[in-house]
Amino acid sequence: MTTLGLIGLGRIGAFHAETLTNMPDLSGLLITDERPDVVREVAAKTGATPVDSVEMLLASGVDGVVVAAATPAHAELTLAAVERGLPTFCEKPIAGTAAESARLAEIITRSGVAVQVGYQRRFDAAFAAVKRAVESGSLGALHTVRSTTMDPAPPPMDYIKGSGGIFRDCAVHDFDAVRWVTGQNAVEVYATGSVQGDPLFTEYGDVDTAAIVVRFDGGALGVVSAARYNGRGYDCRLEVHGFDDTIVAGWDQGAPVSNADPANSGPSGFPTGVPHHFFMDRFTEAFRTELSAFVRLVQGGPIEGATVTDAVEVAWIAEAATESLRRGTPVSVESVRRETPQ
Repeated sequence: MTTLGLIGLGRIGAFHAETLTNMPDLSGLLITDERPDVVREVAAKTGATPVDSVEMLLASGVDGVVVAAATPAHAELTLAAVERGLPTFCEKPIAGTAAESARLAEIITRSGVAVQVGYQRRFDAAFAAVKRAVESGSLGALHTVRSTTMDPAPPPMDYIKGSGGIFRDCAVHDFDAVRWVTGQNAVEVYATGSVQGDPLFTEYGDVDTAAIVVRFDGGALGVVSAARYNGRGYDCRLEVHGFDDTIVAGWDQGAPVSNADPANSGPSGFPTGVPHHFFMDRFTEAFRTELSAFVRLVQGGPIEGATVTDAVEVAWIAEAATESLRRGTPVSVESVRRETPQ
C-alpha cells in the first residue's frame, strides 16, 4: 500500500484531500498547510493525518507528494520533494515564469525523480477520446483546433493580482490541451484581449477576455478563447477539425449554453442538464483519474499525464501570448525563448 503527503489545502488542495482519502490503493494521506486551523478542519472532514509542517511531512516516510499550495510556492515545494527522491505531483504551473519553469525542469530531469504536472483535461474521458481519434488518423490532416475556457466569474482580485495574467493562469489549460491533442508544437502566437468587467484587471496589466491564435509546426491553427465572466456557467470545450472529419469534447448535457435552434431547444432539446458551475464539478472524474495515475506512478509506473517538459512548453506559449498582447503583433515562441534571460 502507498502513503502520500499533500501540501496545500486551499480550494484545489482540499478537493484533492477528499479524492485521495477515498482511493482504495492508498493506505494513508498526510496533509499540511501554513494555516493550522485549515489542516485540522480538513483532517476532521476526510480522516487524513494532520502534520505541522512541510519539513515534517517530507521526513515522515511518505512514498510520494502532491503539491497543491499557492502558485508562488510550487517550485520550492516540488524541488524539496524531488531532493528527497519522492515522486511528485505538482499542480500547474511548476513555476511562476517560463524561464523559472525551464530551470526547474532541468534540475528535475537530472535528478531522475518522476514529476507529474496537473493538467487534468488529459484525463477527461471526452478529451482522451479526441486524442485517440487524432492518433488513429480518422480525422485526416488537422487544420483547426478550438479550445474554450470561460469561468462564470473571476476569482478574487487579490488572486488576479498575483496570477501572472489570464494566459499564464487560465489559458495554459487550453494551450496544453491543443498541444497534447494535435501532437504539434506551437511556433507563433497572436493574442488580443479586453476589459469590460472590474477595472482592476487593467490596473494589474491583465484582461478579463482574451482570444489567441496559435500556429503549429504541423500546419494546424489553434483558436483559444478565455474569459472571466460567463454568467451561465463554466464553459470548457474542445473542437478538432480535420480534412476528413471533426470531433468535439465538452458538448455534454451540462454545457452552459442556450440553444437557439428551434428544432433542438426547449425542455426536450439540447442541452437539458444543469449547467456546469465550476471546473471542479466539470472535471471531478478527470481529477480522480489523474490522481489515480499518480498513485500508479508512485508505485513504479510511468508518467501518464503531463511531464515537466510539457509544462515548460506550455509556459513558453503563455509567455508568447503575454508578449503578443503587450506588442499587439504576432510573436514567435522561439524568439521569446531566445530573448528571455535564463
